[in-house]
Amino acid sequence: MRIIPAIDIIDGKCVRLTKGDYDTKKIYNENPLEVAKMFEAAGIEYLHLVDLDGAKA
Repeated sequence: MRIIPAIDIIDGKCVRLTKGDYDTKKIYNENPLEVAKMFEAAGIEYLHLVDLDGAKA
């Protein structure tokens, strides 16, 4: 089994939604590249990147 971390992005920022509700987004980091580099530094080889702006359209 493989566990792959995800970065959800809205307006270029890393966010988390509550139960998929876009009105409840919480911003965790302003820079997704910085977050991806932290995962890489931790030895993560794969990353699931989700563009929630595109998913909502």
